Amino acid sequence: MTQRMELATVRDRLAVDALVTDYAAAVDDGDWAAYRELFAPDGRADYRSAGGIEADVERIAEWLAESMRPFATRQHLLVNRRVRFGALDHETGDTAEVRADYVSPLLLTAGADGAANAPDVVCGGRYVFGAVRTADGWRLDRVVVQEKWRRPAG
Repeated sequence: MTQRMELATVRDRLAVDALVTDYAAAVDDGDWAAYRELFAPDGRADYRSAGGIEADVERIAEWLAESMRPFATRQHLLVNRRVRFGALDHETGDTAEVRADYVSPLLLTAGADGAANAPDVVCGGRYVFGAVRTADGWRLDRVVVQEKWRRPAG
């Protein structure tokens, strides 16, 4: 591999990692316009394992906005990110897949003094993100949530 190819691979890896981070921040912040911008025009997401829906990005953004509304505070913690480009691990094509484990505490309300209470719901699992290189940079073409566990308050 030439030095130029190695640099391109590093740049792509950083861009795809930033895309995944921006995804989590958009959901946590309830920034549904930013959420939509992260997807390719034909992007889809599948939240069925977490009790949600599978649909195009427009419908998903509307569903998320409604289903996340009760939670005053939400946070994704994404770890163990594994990025693969192209069909084989060593290729640096125009597609990528990221598998990232998550833990997500959700709070219904903040305390009377504005301080956060203990989470009302905590869930965890794995995301599978599909990304494609577009004229506007890397964009998500699919997101699949594989929820593995959920713990309600109590």
